[in-house]
Amino acid sequence: MERRGERDCKENVEGRFPLTFWEVAGASAVVGAFVLGLACVYLTMPASDYSFLKLPRSLEDIQILRDHLEDYTSDYTVQVLVGYCMVYIFMQTFMIPGTVFMSLLAGSLFGVFKGVALVVFTATAGASSCYFLSKLIGRPLVSFLWPDKLSFFQAQVAKRRERLLNYMLFLRVTPTLPNTFINVASPMVDVPYHIFFLATFIGLIPAAYVTVRAGIALGELRSVGDLYDFQSIATLFLIGVVSVTPTLMSKNKS
Repeated sequence: MERRGERDCKENVEGRFPLTFWEVAGASAVVGAFVLGLACVYLTMPASDYSFLKLPRSLEDIQILRDHLEDYTSDYTVQVLVGYCMVYIFMQTFMIPGTVFMSLLAGSLFGVFKGVALVVFTATAGASSCYFLSKLIGRPLVSFLWPDKLSFFQAQVAKRRERLLNYMLFLRVTPTLPNTFINVASPMVDVPYHIFFLATFIGLIPAAYVTVRAGIALGELRSVGDLYDFQSIATLFLIGVVSVTPTLMSKNKS
């Protein structure tokens, strides 16, 4: 099985690259749909100066967005929610860095309970969108950018096929593999979507809670590193160990 995985990855690397016309057209259509949706949200907002709107790249950007959006959130709740969801899902779909800042923004605007629900929903939707987009056009890109990681991931999935949900939960809770890589590589290694969905939806809750809770005290943060103290990291690893324990026990019995 491992030899076949290595052969498949080698064939992928030697496969076609760059993308075909139809693959580029499909990706462009997805981008166009997001842009059209955001334009519709923008047109329903009152006339004002929206120069502060941009994809967040720092804590300062988040503080500026929060200060401007607090009033809009109370008066135009639906528009802000739809706009937030579309931006978050867009960033997740196309692996744009900065979703951690969007999670902080959710906490500062909507509080812990609503913020966690919003982040888990948008993160799962964005990961799902990335999964299906990658299934359509991602194979040459993933094989070209991360051939070694893809080989490792494929071998691990093949060995844990019977307890795949536990393994995927472990990956989501712990930083063993980047979430963006998991999103794009899962369809390449035959991770079924229902397992991908459940592992994403459940596995992202702990980290979402930590980040959203930190967003409430946004002014006290000095860097992104302040989000995860020793206690938070230890808790996430403990949850990850618990999730993968059934897989380890099953392996020992066999």
